[in-house]
Amino acid sequence: MATSFNVKQFILITLITSLWINVSEVFRYFVFVMPSLRQSLATLANVAPMNWGVFAIWGGWDTLLTGLVVFMVWLFSQQYGNNLRSALMAGTISWLFFFVLFWVGMVNMGLAEWSLLGIALPLSWVELVIASGIAAKLYKMEVLGEIS
Repeated sequence: MATSFNVKQFILITLITSLWINVSEVFRYFVFVMPSLRQSLATLANVAPMNWGVFAIWGGWDTLLTGLVVFMVWLFSQQYGNNLRSALMAGTISWLFFFVLFWVGMVNMGLAEWSLLGIALPLSWVELVIASGIAAKLYKMEVLGEIS
């Protein structure tokens, strides 16, 4: 793995890894999160809508999330080598900043139930650890070198 940061490689790995993130996010949201939010916030009109504007915001969220995960994999791989330990640490740190912070804030504001965290947090941790593993594997393959 190269020690200097390669922006083209980063973008390519982010795009490939984002396929997994998007599939996982959509599954978790539609199967577990949306029904729970619609139940706990039933008094609010149009809670958890699904339209093109929401999908655009969701796409931005997923891109930001994936970019952070891929960058964290690169950082941890520089320090500890490109291995399972680095992928686990990168996925877990990203999960803490994106999902734990978000969901604890949502529950604290009364916008979600504590029971939802028992489903959303473990599934999102698995999502980010797998995404980190994908990114680590792609870095190990030196994806850009094979395409250039």
